[in-house]
Amino acid sequence: MQIADVLRNKGPAVATVGPGITVSVLIGELARHNVGALVVVENDEVVGIVTERDVVRRIHERGAELLNARVGDIMTTAVFTCLPTDSVDSLAETMTERRIRHLPVVVDGQLVGIVSIGDVVKSRIGELQGERDQLEAYIEHG
Repeated sequence: MQIADVLRNKGPAVATVGPGITVSVLIGELARHNVGALVVVENDEVVGIVTERDVVRRIHERGAELLNARVGDIMTTAVFTCLPTDSVDSLAETMTERRIRHLPVVVDGQLVGIVSIGDVVKSRIGELQGERDQLEAYIEHG
């Protein structure tokens, strides 16, 4: 199964923010979209990713003053991305090895989706369910 299959089921919508918004606004956007990460985009280019973890860790370091900081100050700028043609299995391996929970899907520099570890797990469960159904049908009908 490829990432394109995951996006086909999930949809291509990606919540994004700019690097200049405040962390306070960011928190509201995370809640509004009910997501754990937002891709940071500037001039239609992915420049970072910011997660709930980034916020929590920085609040621990800087306290409540962080709420007035800019997203650009706390985002991760070394963003790992994937392609729609990448396999779900290879993405699961990358996410596990690098301890990444969200990967933007980029084609020719354009953001076309995002895949979370939850999407990967859901996809794998679906594959396993299909295999189980095939085996049960084989056993029942010989």
